[in-house]
Amino acid sequence: MPTFEDEFRRYFPIARIMSRFSLLGKKLVVRGTENFVRDGPSIIVGNHCGSFKDVAVISLTAPRPFFFTANKMIFNREELSFLVRKHLKRHLGRGGLLLNFLLNPLYRLFIRFVSSNVAKVGTIPVDLYNHGKRQAVERCQDYLKAGRIIVALQGRGRVVPEDPNPYVKSFGRGMSIVAYNVYERFGMSVPVTPLAIYGTQLPFLIPGKLLVNVGKPMFMADHLGGGFETSVERFKAAMESAVNQLFLELIRA
Repeated sequence: MPTFEDEFRRYFPIARIMSRFSLLGKKLVVRGTENFVRDGPSIIVGNHCGSFKDVAVISLTAPRPFFFTANKMIFNREELSFLVRKHLKRHLGRGGLLLNFLLNPLYRLFIRFVSSNVAKVGTIPVDLYNHGKRQAVERCQDYLKAGRIIVALQGRGRVVPEDPNPYVKSFGRGMSIVAYNVYERFGMSVPVTPLAIYGTQLPFLIPGKLLVNVGKPMFMADHLGGGFETSVERFKAAMESAVNQLFLELIRA
């Protein structure tokens, strides 16, 4: 039976083509690629302001096979189709619905490909609308024990104007819990690489520059103290602060 890595390599050329298509008209500029972890278990955390375009950016940037945590709705063809229409309408209004209609045959191919293969390449489904996230946490831990790299973007894939930083949503505890658990239970000090993305909030086919800033790895061991709750909250805050700082560096450059 093929492993997730085997399936990833099989579909990777097609995924790269789809990623480039989803970023048509946009120029990708990446800083700090030397900070990516090349071997062994690792976690990548970052902001999520551009829906599928964030995924495309990392697909074209990450140095080796990676495994996303993702909204479980993308595993279902009808629910993914709903998400695509919702995204286009949010960004382009009635023009988005017209674009969806005009490009419907192409979108149907895209939706069929993604929903049919997302599980095959080891993507980890997360229920964003309920609280049953324990399975996702446990699966992340299993992936890290197997030496894999996990990408966990924070947010719902859009800009939220009312937030203190509309482009960087407050982090959840999930990856901090994962890092704590694998350290305490299995003695694994897993590097967590923060990154910031800017520009993916621009709608599909709208020209622009996509900026990515990759920071130096962080470790749960440097933030331990006061037990589970305190350590998890401290590391979560440190990751969020690092991504905010990387984001500010992007927009101030």
